[in-house]
Amino acid sequence: MGAEVFDRIQSRLAKGEEEGQSPPGQARAPAGVSHGILVLDLAPGAVAGAARVLKEEFGFDVFLDVTAVDWPGREPRFEVVWHFYSTAHKVRVRLKARVAEASPAAPSLTPLYGSAAFMERECHDMYGIVFEGNADLRPILLYEGFVGHPLRKDYPKEREQPLVPYREGFEERG
Repeated sequence: MGAEVFDRIQSRLAKGEEEGQSPPGQARAPAGVSHGILVLDLAPGAVAGAARVLKEEFGFDVFLDVTAVDWPGREPRFEVVWHFYSTAHKVRVRLKARVAEASPAAPSLTPLYGSAAFMERECHDMYGIVFEGNADLRPILLYEGFVGHPLRKDYPKEREQPLVPYREGFEERG
């Protein structure tokens, strides 16, 4: 059943591209299936439209996560990765988009999936990816004042962070 759904998704995204509709597939490489998951490599501008098609037309009602992969020495350096699940079809789809180190930005999926707000904040903390359209990219895992992005491969693991004072209401415990 998964292969049939995957074929229909690929056909729909290619059709949208041919007709100049949103979302154009803008696939950088042919789609493929890896470990039972359809993987689509898209341009960053095509991700929101492809996610909308997945949700509205194919029933991908669960947004599982968003993360990034750091490829130092490759341009563009970062690969942003989104995972979706369809409870109707019982299959997963992965969307990937490459973003440059100079301006690591990807579209926010918060208009489609409310839970994306927190996952995008985590990815922003760890990799420095800016999710355009997410109004709240405050640190969620790190503290205010943390310098750098610890999951970047060039982040020095010995780096000392600046000390921050305890906030009101917290007492030092001995």
